[in-house]
Amino acid sequence: MRTRNFARAWEISDRDLLEIAHPPKHTGPRHLQRIWRGEPLADRHVLVRCYHGLGDTIQFLRFMPAFGEIARSLTVWCQPELLLMVARTAGVDRAIPLHDGAPEVEFDIDIEIMEVPHAVRAGREQVEMRAPYLTLPEVAIPPLDSKRGLAVGLVWEVGNWDKRRAIPVRLLRQLADAEVTLYSLQRGAAPWELAEIGARDVSTPDIAALGHLIRQLDLLICVDTMVAHLAGALGCEAWVLLHADCDWRWPPSGSGSFWYPSLRLFHQSTPGDWESVMAEVCAALRTRARHREFSV
Repeated sequence: MRTRNFARAWEISDRDLLEIAHPPKHTGPRHLQRIWRGEPLADRHVLVRCYHGLGDTIQFLRFMPAFGEIARSLTVWCQPELLLMVARTAGVDRAIPLHDGAPEVEFDIDIEIMEVPHAVRAGREQVEMRAPYLTLPEVAIPPLDSKRGLAVGLVWEVGNWDKRRAIPVRLLRQLADAEVTLYSLQRGAAPWELAEIGARDVSTPDIAALGHLIRQLDLLICVDTMVAHLAGALGCEAWVLLHADCDWRWPPSGSGSFWYPSLRLFHQSTPGDWESVMAEVCAALRTRARHREFSV
């Protein structure tokens, strides 16, 4: 999938279904469960389980329209934070909130959302994003009061799963050297972190409100986390900073992403070296700020 050889990816996945001894369904950690075992999905009532992260759900919602053409109905059992956005996604008939019990719906067959591209034999036309596919519910948020230059949002910290993705706060202060106003979208940022960066706190736990905030920005600069997927799915401009051994969904080099055309990628060349990445980002930001000044 990383090299866009999707036909080969599904050949490998088909072989895994036949040759690997899978444990019984719904046993073990959710993120390791292989729910779908290759059963026919056509004209069936399907439950889509969202057992990975918020960003994974956002990324793989792009396959719901194609899946909806195959199944009789699609019910998506998703993270409560995403419920309203999932319900608005083309191909989805119903969205219900995920919890630790059993789903309160009847279905013929179930599948984990990250298995859907294999199930629908997705090709480039389904994988490569052609237009924004995430629809936000209306949320009342105050407008950003950018007082100088570009309005730039920042997210620098991640959850506990892979701390290599996080950037030291001290390195972000240099972004203010460009003609920009910095806004923190980092949930739970400490006052000393905001002071260190020189950023205004506009963070919110509401993901729909966060999406509306991102739309108000000129640019989002973030690490590899849910916010990057949210910006990409909305078609908003964002720069994503990646560690040297980045996740499979990002290319190991280069600045473009076929998943999200509005994203620009910045890679570590040496593991742990965020200083070089930030130097590249700062240079690009100064150029971006100058272009805005000339275009105004």
